[in-house]
Amino acid sequence: MKIYFSIFSNLFILLLPVFVLAQEINVDISPEKVSIGNNLKITITINNDQISNYGQFPEIKGFRKSGISSSSSTNFINGKMTSSQSIIQNYISTEIGSFTIPNFVIKVNGKSVSVKGKIIEVDNSYDDPKQSPFNNFFDPFSDPFDNFFDRNNEEFYEVEADAFLNLSTDKQSVFVGEGFNTTLSFFVSENNVADMRFYELGKQLTDIIKKIKPSNCWEENFNIENINSIPVTIKNKRYNQYKIFEATYYPLNNETINFPSLELELIKYKISKRPSFFGRNKIEDFKKFYSKPLSIIVNKLPPHPLQDNVSVGKYKLKEKINLNNINTGESLNYDFEIYGEGNISAINEPKIDIAGVDFYPPNSEQNIQREKGKIFGSKKFIYYTVPTEPGEYDLSDKIEWIYFDPYKVKYDTLKSNLKLNVFGERKKTVRSNHYKENSILDLINTKKEELTSIKKQESITLILNIITLTLFLMFSFFLIKKKYE
Repeated sequence: MKIYFSIFSNLFILLLPVFVLAQEINVDISPEKVSIGNNLKITITINNDQISNYGQFPEIKGFRKSGISSSSSTNFINGKMTSSQSIIQNYISTEIGSFTIPNFVIKVNGKSVSVKGKIIEVDNSYDDPKQSPFNNFFDPFSDPFDNFFDRNNEEFYEVEADAFLNLSTDKQSVFVGEGFNTTLSFFVSENNVADMRFYELGKQLTDIIKKIKPSNCWEENFNIENINSIPVTIKNKRYNQYKIFEATYYPLNNETINFPSLELELIKYKISKRPSFFGRNKIEDFKKFYSKPLSIIVNKLPPHPLQDNVSVGKYKLKEKINLNNINTGESLNYDFEIYGEGNISAINEPKIDIAGVDFYPPNSEQNIQREKGKIFGSKKFIYYTVPTEPGEYDLSDKIEWIYFDPYKVKYDTLKSNLKLNVFGERKKTVRSNHYKENSILDLINTKKEELTSIKKQESITLILNIITLTLFLMFSFFLIKKKYE
């Protein structure tokens, strides 16, 4: 019996890594020195997974939370995809001095992550806003005898709320494919005296987002998880802004985008005209706030052969080649990286047509940043290249990427600025048709992945069979032993 138990134990220990996948989560605090009014950031990063939920970021003495941004990156290397996602909590420094962030624990995807604290130095000066009405989500000053002795005090009066709900966009007119930022915020005046709280916000947001999202747009969501106040000034009046939803939309056609009026319901308290120690001094009421409807005009792109298949944005080119002088038949690596502001996910690989130089289908790396109402980032195409004919190649007229710049209202082209010198004898063309071979390689990779999947399934089946057999032998041995005792 001990022998079988030992075998089973060893099998379990050996097989445990097959069923357990470690999740890599990192938390970073930076910088260590800031000027007053500037940002401190706490960044959660997770690799090869999505951040589905996370806990509250810590409150830091001398700092005020000022909104959350996010970023993501996706890499395709040899057909394998790797990715990372980050959530950044921003803090604005409000006091001068040296402030200690103690060690803290934050939950990410249900897992507790321990974070080592830091000492942050702050210099200069700043004027802190007066109040934050929504910090009383759990009201520490409510009457402790509320509803305990109801003296039938039915005389309550309404306190007018100095607040409003607003849906805004940073542009009123865009081109097809041009991004515009959309933000739904609740603004509360710093002079507001009405007692209010959010009510079933998650449920309300689900319905609100369905009404906001246009059906003809690509969405880049800023994924606001925690609602914090941001001090703003509107027409010389100070407000605290609570961002509820934020996204950038990229129209896929020239249909006008119409946002309807949205509503948000809050708990708003009525105040007793005759406050007493043993009576109800306030009662719950509900107040609905409405945003104004708005429309975005979407214009067609100017006529062009690539009008329906071109990226829109403000882009620049960064390229790199590991060899400028090479012999025929040898290989080199070429990087073509597009970076700037726009729909990074929609960027396609550049047009490359060079007789005498074979370019294999590229690997790609994509990075997207969502911050301060902007979507920007980069997409890199990494080529494996083999020259087959000697000569001098000016890549500027061989490699290009055409896009539309909505700021200049014209089409523009990113061109290579490199030259390649190839020496030696002419080699047999390795690849006669880029796209034809591309599809063949895709088919080979697909079959390879299918075979790999089948092998994995066979391995798992074998492991499960071994475990079942081991348990059966242990049970049989136990029955036989009990029978002869």
